[in-house]
Amino acid sequence: MASPPPAVRKLMRLLEPATDAELEAMAQESRNITRRFFGCTLRLFAPIYLSNECINNCKYCGFSRDNPIIRTTLTVDEVEQEARYLYDQGLRSLLLVAGEHPKFVSDGYLQACLDRLRTFIPSLGLEIGPLPDDRYAEIVHHGAELLTVFQETYNRSIYETLHTAGLKKDFVWRVNCPERAYAGGFRRIGIGALFGIAPWRQEALALACHVDYLLKHCWKAQVSISFPRMRPYAGNYEYTPDTELMLDDRHYVQLLCALRICFPHVGFTVSTRETPAMRNALMNIGVTSMSACAKTEPGGYTGAGLNRAHITLHGVQKELTEEQRSHCTKATEQFAISDERSVPEFIEAVHAAGLEPIWKDWDDSINIR
Repeated sequence: MASPPPAVRKLMRLLEPATDAELEAMAQESRNITRRFFGCTLRLFAPIYLSNECINNCKYCGFSRDNPIIRTTLTVDEVEQEARYLYDQGLRSLLLVAGEHPKFVSDGYLQACLDRLRTFIPSLGLEIGPLPDDRYAEIVHHGAELLTVFQETYNRSIYETLHTAGLKKDFVWRVNCPERAYAGGFRRIGIGALFGIAPWRQEALALACHVDYLLKHCWKAQVSISFPRMRPYAGNYEYTPDTELMLDDRHYVQLLCALRICFPHVGFTVSTRETPAMRNALMNIGVTSMSACAKTEPGGYTGAGLNRAHITLHGVQKELTEEQRSHCTKATEQFAISDERSVPEFIEAVHAAGLEPIWKDWDDSINIR
């Protein structure tokens, strides 16, 4: 990059090696900025995995097409069953997640899920593969307000090495997805990089450039960043993590604080990939949104869809043998979570941090049954 934007140049300085005192000062500044712009609040949500079918082959992901895992896709009734469970836990903001497979997550399926859930869930988001431009406005019309799409890595050579089959191979198609979704009417846009598959400082600067671009070109939307870290035991089947690339806890905190100082209005999301202790610490220094009681497999909350569980290998669906079915207790999860606290336990930690949990946005026009 010939001339990085001012915010990115500032981030470059803040990501230099820091002493304990410097890091503490950054954390205090990050906390103060967050309280100034977001108040003493923490937005809560939970994911619902609709399907773990996928046509992409991503070497770091357990959902990859060539991985012989237990797969299923929920029916619309089963999606509602999962959502009702989370509703009873108090959650009113849900993120619908699906692998990229047009046969299973077909045209009309997402719309039907949104139509069913919007009658009692006020805030609905999607984490799905990029769609054709004309589909985004339709999805928004059916009730979605948030689209999350992770670039995974902004290092194009590494990206091409790790994505060997499927629509996700197209780096440019994916990186332009948030802007296309904004043009379609999404009012919240989430992006992120998967830290651990490329040098973390380079990844952070590229992510910051993307944020800076979206703030200038998608200025009517709320932009948020997620900070997932590679989990070596989270279903990887072809990828051996490089310990030199892993983002340790100290640098994770430094990165989060540095990004908050450079982008004071941007939302920050941290998932249950992180441990309870880490999430408790991050609540007060910059995070604005966290998932709670997450399950990362279809039917994870209620066991829905297990009766149709099967193995898909190289795109070919194979029924489970009687022995496999007798030992099958759930579909394969995308990654193993670290924070397994129940909603009440998590809320207790939120209150202990001096924060107020936000369950939903204002929704006086919706009919909650």
